[in-house]
Amino acid sequence: MHTDTERCVRAVQSKDARFDGWFFTAVVTTGIYCRPSCPVVPPKPENMRFFPSAAACQQAGFRACKRCRPDTSPGSPEWNQRADLVARAMRLISDGVVDREGVPGLAARLGYSTRQIERQLLAELGAGPLALARAQRAQAARLLIETTPLPMADIAFAAGFASIRTFNDTVREVFALAPTDLRARAPRSTPGNTPGALTLRLPFRAPLNPDNLFGHLAATAVPGVEEWRDGAYRRTLRLPYGHGIVALTPRPDHIACRLTLSDLRDLTVAISRCRRMLDLDADPVAIDDQLRTDPLLAPLVDKAPGRRVPRTSDEAEFAVRAVLGQQVSTAAARTHAARLVTAHGEPVDDPEGGLTHLFPTSEALAALDPESLAMPRTRRTTFTTLVRQLADGEVRLGPDSDWPETRARLLALPGFGPWTVDVIAMRALGDPDAFLPTDLGIRRAAKELGLPSTPAALTARAAAWRPWRAYAVQYLWATDSHPINFLPV
Repeated sequence: MHTDTERCVRAVQSKDARFDGWFFTAVVTTGIYCRPSCPVVPPKPENMRFFPSAAACQQAGFRACKRCRPDTSPGSPEWNQRADLVARAMRLISDGVVDREGVPGLAARLGYSTRQIERQLLAELGAGPLALARAQRAQAARLLIETTPLPMADIAFAAGFASIRTFNDTVREVFALAPTDLRARAPRSTPGNTPGALTLRLPFRAPLNPDNLFGHLAATAVPGVEEWRDGAYRRTLRLPYGHGIVALTPRPDHIACRLTLSDLRDLTVAISRCRRMLDLDADPVAIDDQLRTDPLLAPLVDKAPGRRVPRTSDEAEFAVRAVLGQQVSTAAARTHAARLVTAHGEPVDDPEGGLTHLFPTSEALAALDPESLAMPRTRRTTFTTLVRQLADGEVRLGPDSDWPETRARLLALPGFGPWTVDVIAMRALGDPDAFLPTDLGIRRAAKELGLPSTPAALTARAAAWRPWRAYAVQYLWATDSHPINFLPV
């Protein structure tokens, strides 16, 4: 979008928050860059330059605006609605792969050379993988500086910097303030004293309807791994350097996030996974506008706009749970999963609630005795085949997944039909166009609305909803009285 100068100028002049994260505005006369909705008086159009990423702005020599804080705007929706190389690379960078494995590690995961990766990222985002990862480190550092009393040396290494000097130089360059000055300007309110705890706000594009989003997560929560407590969805997180516990609470203009981490180096990854789980980088206006073109869907959208797709913080975990949930009730699926968690999950301490374990790894599940599984033999075969292929890397579920290839691999497994593959594509892979025409709830809702209720006819009608059919599923599911559609009280 940043190449459409006229459209960008109009968005900046109207301070349109819908475009925050889609592009960034740099002002040549001041040397700063802003989000489109910056509250200051818009500069003259001839003084504006538009960039596709904060990293590109920083690489061009601009610093972040102290007023609108563009580094804290929602992420671009592009990376969660596409499955091409650049989108997959951006999801991996957000998941901290460059910091942990370097650019060669990023390229190896994607199956391309480092030169190809750098060339494509530069062409579309105006910055290479190192610059994009550096911008992310700067944002993580700012968050730790402003929300924790940690010493600056600890913050530097927690945010992923190799040295204190690099940390200091980057913060000054990006924010035009020394780290100590950033802390001095921060609000004086402080989070609780739980060791390693951070309290922050996760922004999103309005509107956001929390009912089905949090209702689904709470209704399907696996005891010991997830819970709904005091108005917050809480769960354990398996992270690259350790583990964490997150509490997510819906607010009118943000999601309140409280993170307790065993290793602060996992901060950016934990935030990225929480945002992805809650689908916070979606563009609800574009999605709802498309779905409203169907006169039978329009009333559902108008009644409760801004529905998100409830996703997952762990793709392999969700695939396992999808198999456990085949042809059984939600309660039965939770019971099966809870047994696995108790027997094979890693214990964690949760002084603020009732969480007890991390969900078992694929390797741990692949090593269990199949006869110990209380499920029909055919589903047992499906389960053991899946976890073995996940453990061996034959099936890869993660930010780097190639959606068509992964679908094909899943469909080749015994016991995997279109419904199971599409629900994994929708909630684990993040495919915004995944569709469930054979789902009983979808067919019932379609019939009630006057839409075609047979899978083939409904699929044909749903072609007009593309590429947002996964969101249409949320609106259709919302016609039911199932507890997954309602915010817990």
